[in-house]
Formats: sequence, C-alpha cells, structure tokens
Amino acid sequence: MPQQSNDAGNEISDFEKQRLANIAERDALLKKLTQEAQSSGLFTQSLPKGSLGNTPKPKKKPPPKKIKEEEPPAPRRTSSRLRGIAAESEVAKRKADEEYENALQDQRAKRIRRPDSFTFDDMVVWGQKLTGDSLIGVDVVTKGVAKPYGRTFSDADVKETTDKDLKALREEMSGLQLWDTWEPNRADPCVLFESILLTSSAGIKITPERIYCMAFHPSESKPLIFAGDKMGHLGVLDASQQKQVSGVKTEDDDEEEDDPDPEITTLKPHTRTISSMFIHPLKPTHLYTSSYDSSIREMDLAKTTSVEKWAPSSTSIDESVSSIDMAADDPNLLCWTTLDGAFGRYDLRSPREDTASWQLSEKKIGGFSLYPSHPHYVATASLDRTMKLWDLRKLSHSDPTPVGEHESRLSVSHAAFNSVGQIVTSSYDDSLKIYDFGPKGIDSWDVGHTLSDKDMSPSTIVRHNCQTGRWVTILRPQWQMNPQSHIQRFCIANMNRFVDIYSGAGDQLAQLGGDGVTAVPAVAVFHRSKNWVVGGTASGKVCLWK
Repeated sequence: MPQQSNDAGNEISDFEKQRLANIAERDALLKKLTQEAQSSGLFTQSLPKGSLGNTPKPKKKPPPKKIKEEEPPAPRRTSSRLRGIAAESEVAKRKADEEYENALQDQRAKRIRRPDSFTFDDMVVWGQKLTGDSLIGVDVVTKGVAKPYGRTFSDADVKETTDKDLKALREEMSGLQLWDTWEPNRADPCVLFESILLTSSAGIKITPERIYCMAFHPSESKPLIFAGDKMGHLGVLDASQQKQVSGVKTEDDDEEEDDPDPEITTLKPHTRTISSMFIHPLKPTHLYTSSYDSSIREMDLAKTTSVEKWAPSSTSIDESVSSIDMAADDPNLLCWTTLDGAFGRYDLRSPREDTASWQLSEKKIGGFSLYPSHPHYVATASLDRTMKLWDLRKLSHSDPTPVGEHESRLSVSHAAFNSVGQIVTSSYDDSLKIYDFGPKGIDSWDVGHTLSDKDMSPSTIVRHNCQTGRWVTILRPQWQMNPQSHIQRFCIANMNRFVDIYSGAGDQLAQLGGDGVTAVPAVAVFHRSKNWVVGGTASGKVCLWK
C-alpha cells in the first residue's frame, strides 16, 4: 500500500507561530535594552542563555578535585599519657598554673604586714627630708545627687547674719584662701608618679593613690600635713615653703627663671590602706598610723624611723584597724577599733599581752573618738546604723552594755567628740547629727550611768549629702579641738567640691572652695588651734585653706 504524505502533521499551528513570534520579540527587546545599558555603563553582563544573538558557549565543568585522604586524628592527651608520651600542652599548663600560683603568693605577701623597724631609706618612695636631719624641723621638735560647684552657702548668707559673734566668725572662716603657691597646671619631672601636680585641679599630689586619712601637726609655726593613702603610702608636705628661684634672668636671656617643684616626702610604712593617724600634742615628734594590714606603727619624725607598736600575735591573723585615738592626758594610752567591730586599748609601756579588747559590734566600726576631758567615754559609729556611747570604767568583756545608743536610718560612718561634750556623726541617710551631752552632765556621771532613748536623741540634725559612692573616700566630720573662740566648729567635705564648716549649733560658717578644685576633697581636717583646713582627694592631692 503506497505511503501517504502527512503534510498536515508537518504544518506549524497558529498557536505555535504566535509563541515563536513572542519569543523573537522578547529577545529583540532584551537585546536592545542590554545594548542601551552597556552604552551607558550600567550593565556589562552578557545576555542570558537561550536568547537570540551571540549566545555564550556553555563552560565545561571543572574536573572534580581529588580529595586527599585525611590522616587519622592525633590521639588525645589521655592517650598520650597512656602511651608514656609527655604532651607539650600538659607541660605548658603545669607551668602556667605554677606561675599563676606564684603571682597570687606574691600579691598575698605584699599585703601581709611587715613587723620590722624601718628607717627613712627603707620607707622612702619619693622626696627627701624636708629640713636638715629632721623630717619636721627643729621648731616642731620643741543631700541627693551632687551638683558640681553648686554653692549651698554664699557671701549673702554671711551678710544676712544677725548674731554679731556668729557673723564675725563666718567672715573669718569664709575669708580663708586656697594655698596656690604652685600652679596646678605645671608639668613635673617626677617619673615615679604620673605627676606631682595634677593638671586638672588645684593642690599638690603627695600620695600616688586615693587619700583615706589626714592629719595636721599640732605645731602653729607652719602647716605641716600628713596624708595616708589606699596602698599604705604616707605623704608629708610642709605648706609653709615658698618658691625659691635660682638663677638670674638677664635682659638678653629669653629663658624663664627656674621654678622648682615643692619639696614633698612620700614614704611607705604599711602594706595596705592607712586608715587613721594621730599626733599627740604632748608627744609631737611621734606620728601614729593604723592600717588595714592589722598594725599600728609609731613614726619618729625627728629620726624618720618607724616601729610597729601593736599588731596581732601572728601575721596570718587579719584584724584590720579602722581608726585610732589617744587619751588627751596620756600620750601612752592607745585605743583603736577594727572592721570586725572590736575595740582595743593598750598602754605602750606594757607588754602586748596586756592589751584589753571588747567586742562592741557585730559589724564594722568605721570611726570612733574619746571624750578629751574624760577619755573613759567612747563614742562609736557602726555599720549596724547606730551611734553608741560607752563607759570603759565598767564595761563587761563578755556582754558590753553601752551608756546609750541612737539608731539612724542607714549606716553611721563616724562619731567625733569635741572638748565640750558634743558628738557629731555623719551617716548615709544624708545627715549630720549633733549630740550635746555637756548640758546633760557628762562630766559628772557616775559609773554605770545610762541614758534613755530621749536623752540619746540628737539636738541638731543638718541635711548633708554623704553619698560618696565607690570612688570617693567616706565623708567624716572632724572638730577643731582647741578653737580660739567659744564657738565650737567642725569641717566635712561637700560632694559639690567644697569643704563645709559648721558650728556646734549646726550653723554653717563657711564653704571653702577655689578655682581649679575639680575633685571632691573628701578627707577634710582642721588644725587643732589654727584656722587651717586641708582636704584630700581621690587622686592623692591635698588642698589647703589658710
């Protein structure tokens, strides 16, 4: 049977024709758009595969990479040890552990007190003896968030004072001037510290770390200042010195005259924070310092030597001393408190075994003081939020009972007695409380006398910001022990970068500041009799007003 032609099957349908026309139109449009984009620099890629025109040839697939056979994993350290092979990582780890432990032991050793006797050469960190062979000279041998620089007491308050005596005292205290013999912006050749004169604030740097305590020497011939810092350094500054220019400047000489640095001395008698210091007016050649390294040392200022006078029986016993004081009529009776809440008393002429001790608080006693005229009365301030008054004449060692106590809302930082029977405390409840026991007959109380809660209430409460935070030393009030008038006065730092001075009645007498004082002079102390006030900052600097 003859084969028939199948022309109908070879014909392209209308639908297929239309599809091919659409494809051709699309390819033409894409080619045109691509050429326009290429001419304008916007598109440089070739046309997609399957389009009309120059279709790129498909690239051949690269041959598959040969996978190298991996070596079997190295045995673990346990396997190395089992096979008797010393792994280098184990040796390195043991060496690192040993070095770390040695570093810890070195740090512990630095914090352990040193019971040795020190000479000047043993203690000196920077500086020199101030005059001759003696460190102090022959004349002595014989509230809320703080608003920086915002004054809370001004000249207007002084002018508006109606009380004649109070106004005269306010004018006198407000007239104290910042000691600025040396400019604060000067560079210093000392390479031990970053600079002796801090470039950002007034004052002179005499310790490398934050100042924790300060004291004036009782001499009235010159302001001699001692400061103890966080790391056990003791700075000494004679603030009576003046600039001594050496060399003569001629008209043809463009160089400035020499401007020498102030003479200071920095020693290191302790291994940890110096918490307190005291110079007895009947023994002015000896400085007593207490420390968190559990020791109390006596420095002979004339010989520049330091001797340990009290410490626990073993260097492994930690009894950090928080504060010291001495009886006004006995330069050999030493008293102190500890961070564990204990109170100690020791006669320097007796063996150390004769030390008397009382556990007065379960928490830290931050500060205390003796009543100058009757040193058997002791005022303590504690972390347990109380100020307590004690009578050492009849005080049980097993169950000590105070004469009276007053509780604040928050912890009490310090309690300071003055010569007329007043106690001032600073507390974290942002208050200064003044207790007046003179009119209540403290000078004539019998042994066993007690006070009611009403009698222990403060006579005056002054609002004062005491929120020092972490980097500022706790604010503690300090009385002028021998004021040259009948008005009692004390000083305390102000978080606004001032030092405030108050009377025993709670009236503010002055607010001391000055150009360049950009840090809080947190540690503020009065001279015993002269109207000199000094403040110490967290940078180890002192600011003096006189």
